Amino acid sequence: MRIKKGLSLLSLAFAVPLGLSGCMDDGEDGAAGANGTQGTPGIVSLVRQTTLFSGDAQCFQGGTEIASGLDHDGDAVLADSEVTQSTVLCATTQLEQNKHFNRIAVFPVCQQIDATCDDNTETSAEIVAANADGTMLIYSDSPNQQIGFVNINDPANPIAMGTLALPGEPTSVSVKGDYALVGVNRSADFINVAGSLEVVEISTLTIVANIDLSGQPDSVAVSPDGLYAAVVIENERDEDLSDGSPPQLPAGNLQIVTLNGSPDSWATSTVALTGIADLYPDDPEPEFVDINSDNIAVITLQENNHIVLVDLTDGSIVNHFSAGTVNLNLVDNTEEGALISQTESVSEMLREPDGVTWLSTEYFATADEGDLNGGGRGFTVFNTHGQVIYAAGNFLEHQTARVGHYPDERSGNKGNEPENAEFGVFGDERYLFVNSERSSLVFVYDVADLTKPKFKQVLPAGAAPEGSLAIPSRNLLVVASEADDRGDKLRSVVNIYNYTQSRPQYPTLVSVDRTNGTPIPFSALSGLAADRQKADLVYSIEDSFYKSNRIFAIDVGQTPAVLTGEINIKDENDVFAGLTTVALADSTVADDHVSRIGVFDEADLAAMINPDKTVNIDPEGIAQASDGGFWIASEGAGTLGDDERPVNSLNLLFKTDASGVIQQAITLPEDINGKQIRFGFEGVADYDGKVYVAFQRVWSGDDSLRIGVYDQLAQSWSFLFYPLDMVESQNGGWVGLSDIASMGNGKFWVLERDNQGGPDAAIKRIYAIDINGAAEGDLLRKSLIRDLMTDLQAPNGLVYEKIEGLAVTINGEAIIVNDNDGVDDNSGEIQLINLGNIQ
Repeated sequence: MRIKKGLSLLSLAFAVPLGLSGCMDDGEDGAAGANGTQGTPGIVSLVRQTTLFSGDAQCFQGGTEIASGLDHDGDAVLADSEVTQSTVLCATTQLEQNKHFNRIAVFPVCQQIDATCDDNTETSAEIVAANADGTMLIYSDSPNQQIGFVNINDPANPIAMGTLALPGEPTSVSVKGDYALVGVNRSADFINVAGSLEVVEISTLTIVANIDLSGQPDSVAVSPDGLYAAVVIENERDEDLSDGSPPQLPAGNLQIVTLNGSPDSWATSTVALTGIADLYPDDPEPEFVDINSDNIAVITLQENNHIVLVDLTDGSIVNHFSAGTVNLNLVDNTEEGALISQTESVSEMLREPDGVTWLSTEYFATADEGDLNGGGRGFTVFNTHGQVIYAAGNFLEHQTARVGHYPDERSGNKGNEPENAEFGVFGDERYLFVNSERSSLVFVYDVADLTKPKFKQVLPAGAAPEGSLAIPSRNLLVVASEADDRGDKLRSVVNIYNYTQSRPQYPTLVSVDRTNGTPIPFSALSGLAADRQKADLVYSIEDSFYKSNRIFAIDVGQTPAVLTGEINIKDENDVFAGLTTVALADSTVADDHVSRIGVFDEADLAAMINPDKTVNIDPEGIAQASDGGFWIASEGAGTLGDDERPVNSLNLLFKTDASGVIQQAITLPEDINGKQIRFGFEGVADYDGKVYVAFQRVWSGDDSLRIGVYDQLAQSWSFLFYPLDMVESQNGGWVGLSDIASMGNGKFWVLERDNQGGPDAAIKRIYAIDINGAAEGDLLRKSLIRDLMTDLQAPNGLVYEKIEGLAVTINGEAIIVNDNDGVDDNSGEIQLINLGNIQ
């Protein structure tokens, strides 16, 4: 029979006959026998419930531990040694609502060369560390084979402290007391590998020792107790050899540095990592390392899709396991170059983790960037047994789309590409930070319950954030962004964030969900327009980065502003197609001119009208029409006479109804089309029966910039001229208009800017013009309304090149927005700024 645990087993007596006689009747029952002896009590099961208070290692905001087991010693108390099963129930994580991380400064790495960054040298900040008291940052600058130093005694005003040349390419940096430990790649090529650990005295910025390594280092970590350094030797593969497919020897390994005594006495040992991964076991390529308080190193083998745990005290491998795969739904897995479509699924995708950080001695988090054949597009929390405790799934992909940072050009690869992870305890909260390389965002999670990270906020970063460092003693987070190209208006920066009593300053614009539960994706915003009736409603538009253009409705009465709706521009009635056909038939322009303009080419037309009747134009300006529809200014492509950038579309003015259906498609007069350069229609405004279109730059043969005036009744064009400011940027460039807004009574505001960003930006201004009394061909006068440089510096990042949109609401508030170029060679940052009433 079954005996329930915790119950005594009672003795049972049975009367058993010793013999039988078929012809005898049963006798009378005898007297009942005496009771048997009491059985021995069984072992009792016990349950113990323990309250976990705030600050507990497992449940930082408290919780309950429920343990069970058998009371072997019979004392009715469940001792730790008697516990056979334990479950922790953490209190539901409550986000700190009054404190947030906000960016307080960026340090452009180019300031180490020139105080104003008037220099074209490519720089980089890849991995960042800090001295013991967190007042000096040390970052690796791979292109220039040096490390840089930044004084952050005042973190809101970082100061360049110089650089130190190294004997090769620095790949990582960490700090042990007074010393920075820098991993340096000194390899001659991918086969003849070599490296060193350069020991730098931080106070003097000098190398005091160097330690030979077995190959090319990729990551350096110092243990919390300062006794060990772990250096992973990647020996990266040649990506031009066999399409970069492994195996490509020599194999990578782990080198342990024992940090006893002075640096010249530090000793190394090597831990082989071959033969353990399922993928390419003979060619391990360790990518990143972190060390917990038990001196256990966790190492990611990205290309091998494997994770290894090593005890640094004896070099033993205590566990290793595959990073596994992910299945994702509602993601964009196709680079169709048309739109962000988070409707696809991927299955059995290798995580291929890059960065890793310990959360405790039991749990760690990986940034699942992907490399060869994978990419988890999120992050994962593992325990030391190799079990997946939490996986972010498609959340990062959706969140990047929700805030306008989704990198559509990477859809077919690895999406937002989580690059690195960092952990820090800030007072009563502990946070996990995940850097997204391609979307240039930092995701912040509250990990009070290590098994259930809870999203807190997202932070903007310079392009391509790589390394990150939490400095809780100073309430700081530091992130190094490595991308640098002055020509593309990108400068590598060290981003500095402060954790204080404050509201989150970013994002400035978020979108609501579509019916399928994914956010309305948006990016590459251009013009802005105010609604004629609602003070809190403005409209924006996406430019030619996307091939199926949309109008967006934005509620600016909320903080952040909310993108509440999307309207596709459509040629349902073949108005656009009909205009093109008529233009071809009626054109009096010489055949060679038609071919050069190219708008009438059937292939070009096919590319501009999609099969579903949506359009692929270049909307740069938008205005709400008096009837509730919209005017759309579409910029032409190409310059006449330029063989490298030939004309393949004209500048077009579209009128749509309120649902985006094209009602009119209007071209410029042919003599004006004959002046076309590739900087054409940019902004548009509707006033008193006429439509005013701001050209971006001065066209061929003109002395000043045109403002086109289209008379809706007469269906004719006239032109005024606008005096642009002279170039003021230290990097030269050009100056043009980006938008125009009607202020009523014949007065307009225009948005004037140069094509420079970051330290090179100089002209971002709003001017007023008055057309009253102006006649055809007149040069208008202008007056300054506001220099926007201070406003654009207020978010404490780099000044954006393309300030593209200007709207003035019916209550007089001026709103501006920048174009983030679809997060292509761009950090993706969008600043929708309400300047208030500035008249």
